[in-house]
Amino acid sequence: MSSALWIAVLASSLGTLLMRLLPLLWMQRRLARLDDGDGLEAMPQWLSLLGPLMIAAVFGVSLIPVNPGLLSWIATAIGMFATLAVWYRLRSLGWPVAAGVAAYGAVVMLLG
Repeated sequence: MSSALWIAVLASSLGTLLMRLLPLLWMQRRLARLDDGDGLEAMPQWLSLLGPLMIAAVFGVSLIPVNPGLLSWIATAIGMFATLAVWYRLRSLGWPVAAGVAAYGAVVMLLG
């Protein structure tokens, strides 16, 4: 492997480690400083908003096709509707994603 690839792998590893380690260390210090025993009360309010915001960001990005064309927009729309229909019916997380991916793939394979 080239040295550039190794540098990229190490940079990705370090970034992944820091994204997990820094919030953990920050929260441990915060809990130790407050020392009231209830961890939920010590959680900052903005931290509870991060999960839904990240899901919305991933959802928004996934709605725009990589190669914008009529077929990709149709496949994206059908995949989105399949995802929403299965979610509405089952109210789960796994099956709607699988249905959306399958619908998208079927449209691309059949019409492409």
